[in-house]
Amino acid sequence: MESSALLLWFDLVGVFFFALSGNLLAARKNIDITGGLVLGLLAGLGGGIIRDVMLGVTPLALAQPILLVPPFVAAAVVYLMGAHLHRVRTLIIVFDAAGLGLFCTFGTARALDHGMPIASALLLGVVTAVGGGLMRDVVANEIPAVFNGSDLYVIPAATGAALTALAVSTGTWGPVAAVVLSAFAFTFRMVAWRLQWRVPAPMRGWSMRGIDTRLRRDRSVFGRPGRMKGDDDESRRDRDVDDYRDRPPGPRR
Repeated sequence: MESSALLLWFDLVGVFFFALSGNLLAARKNIDITGGLVLGLLAGLGGGIIRDVMLGVTPLALAQPILLVPPFVAAAVVYLMGAHLHRVRTLIIVFDAAGLGLFCTFGTARALDHGMPIASALLLGVVTAVGGGLMRDVVANEIPAVFNGSDLYVIPAATGAALTALAVSTGTWGPVAAVVLSAFAFTFRMVAWRLQWRVPAPMRGWSMRGIDTRLRRDRSVFGRPGRMKGDDDESRRDRDVDDYRDRPPGPRR
């Protein structure tokens, strides 16, 4: 497979995964399908647009209109499957990590294809991986995963970008290496989220266990695994809506 075709397929799949995370975040926040499509477009295309603007080329999303298809497909999938999607928060993390793994490799390879030095290519690879998610979270009024501090986010992206640059420079870059490196970055991100690996924070050290419980009450969707504040309220609200719909017609108080 030629490099250009490989990169296009990676971009299509990465856009779809990130768009799914945006639409799932919209569903979690009770945003309608139009708002979900907007979040999907931002998540799926935002990082690539930022990268291409910094490269000084026409954004791939505009040069290849087929990249506009995955966000619409993702919006339709979430809309049609919404009633059957449980543990939405976990799915958001999974699809966001999948997009992160694909985009950190794809973004780095594209930057190197345009003659960027390795350091610049690494930077653009990370920007591609985290830029769209950052835009999605800011618009949705969510604490961005890159700033959450509860686990590693930028480091898995930077690791995948560095390994991609190494593969390109040694001539081992290709479909197999691309899949392996993307899977590695995805696994790194998911394990870090599950085990709460983190970088040092001022006055906190390496562990989340010492943080005051008051600081645990307000967490983003990208925070530590487990039930969050409001999960019980959401489940109760869903049950109330179902009970209301299942009641026979008649006067209601």
